[in-house]
Amino acid sequence: MSTISKNSLKNSLLQLECYFTWTLLKEDVDLASLEESIGDQIEFFIKPNISDYNLLSYVHHLKHSDEEALEYLQKAEEEVKKYYPDEIDRRSLVTWGNYAWIYFRMGRYEEAQVYINKVENSCKKLSNTAQLKIQLPEIYAEQGFALLKFGGKYYERAKECFENALKKEPDNPEFNAGYAIAMYRLEEFSSRRCEEVNSSLKPLKRALELNPMDTYLLALLALKLQDSGQVDEAERCIEEGMQKTPDLPYFLRYAAKFYRKRKELDKAQKVLERALEISPKSTFLLHQLGLCYRAKLFELKKSTRYPPRDQMEELIQICISHFKVVTEQKPKFFSALTDLARMYVEAKMYEEAEETFQKALKINILTCSDKQEICYHYGYFLQYNKKSESEAIKYYTEGLKNGNYFYAEKIRKYLKRLLEKKIQGGLGGEEDFSTLGLIHKLDGEKLEAIECYEKANEYDPDNEEYLSALCELRLSLSS
Repeated sequence: MSTISKNSLKNSLLQLECYFTWTLLKEDVDLASLEESIGDQIEFFIKPNISDYNLLSYVHHLKHSDEEALEYLQKAEEEVKKYYPDEIDRRSLVTWGNYAWIYFRMGRYEEAQVYINKVENSCKKLSNTAQLKIQLPEIYAEQGFALLKFGGKYYERAKECFENALKKEPDNPEFNAGYAIAMYRLEEFSSRRCEEVNSSLKPLKRALELNPMDTYLLALLALKLQDSGQVDEAERCIEEGMQKTPDLPYFLRYAAKFYRKRKELDKAQKVLERALEISPKSTFLLHQLGLCYRAKLFELKKSTRYPPRDQMEELIQICISHFKVVTEQKPKFFSALTDLARMYVEAKMYEEAEETFQKALKINILTCSDKQEICYHYGYFLQYNKKSESEAIKYYTEGLKNGNYFYAEKIRKYLKRLLEKKIQGGLGGEEDFSTLGLIHKLDGEKLEAIECYEKANEYDPDNEEYLSALCELRLSLSS
């Protein structure tokens, strides 16, 4: 193929609406967990799996398995023929775009051009214009569901995709379900960032009116109601879901979370054990069961001044065994690694805890919120178990720099004490004063912040960060 025609092919590929043009980055997701999640959806939900197979194809491409990626695209095509025999052109545009990209990546340019032509011909047929993309609500929705799978930084874009789909078809059950899920996830993600977003209650209720048998939505509504203090209505939702789909792991895992939050731990445990009987390979469910046993451990510790050591040891070892299996199967599952490290601390297995915290910190798909959480727990371990205050300061500081997320306030509290102690002991340096200045600034203690930044500035009079902070603080005092 000539350079000119190859460049022309590249230009056409970039115009396609498909997974390769939606900026879904490999570094933002654990591919093994994503593959398991999609597989579960295909196994347990009776519906057209076109988007699931398209996403599995993209995952296999990211894993450098393009032959397997093509096989999943064939399955997506079969689903279109089975469920939408009269809408093949409309329902296949994303799949054909994916084909074109994969063939191009494999160096099979003629086959890539065939699929570009198929997209172009279908767009002409559907919109009477010669172009490679048209704004179809189904495509917006498929993009929205794909974005949801790639994590928190994509949730806002997912919400916008479903909003665009709903502009075309406001009463579409699937689009309303996607929008409600996006709003719920965005709300959960924003709460970790200490931000407020619109409530997902109304979208969830609307989605359930159109999808009355969708107990996954029902479970999300129950958790939202529980968070809002509407406990009786939340429980009715869980009981209704139990009657409708008693064997659906996707529902059961959220039902267990509901009971765990209510501290009905035996009930939560039974629900999770039932779910694991149905889906025994689910690392997510195993992790949730570990959390259930951990909650039992913490309840036992709270219940009496001298809890029975043998019961505590048993619960600690059960938690360790559950979390260990999960992390062996999913080495990038940061929550499970952090939970395992904390259980090693409970067992006074400090060497194993140290090693596990370090593994968690090296995961390459961590969000800023994730990093902050690990730095908080690791810093606490270093401060109180390893008695290494200098190392604790280092990791607390690193955690604080990741932003204003859920653990920021706790980190500020512990770090402030350590820095004040160090400075009062005459051991404070430039970084200690600047970090303490930042903490005072974040806590609204402007005079104390100015004093700390002035001390830091004495060490480095030309430091732009210190000068800028001092200028900003002094201006705020006079305004």
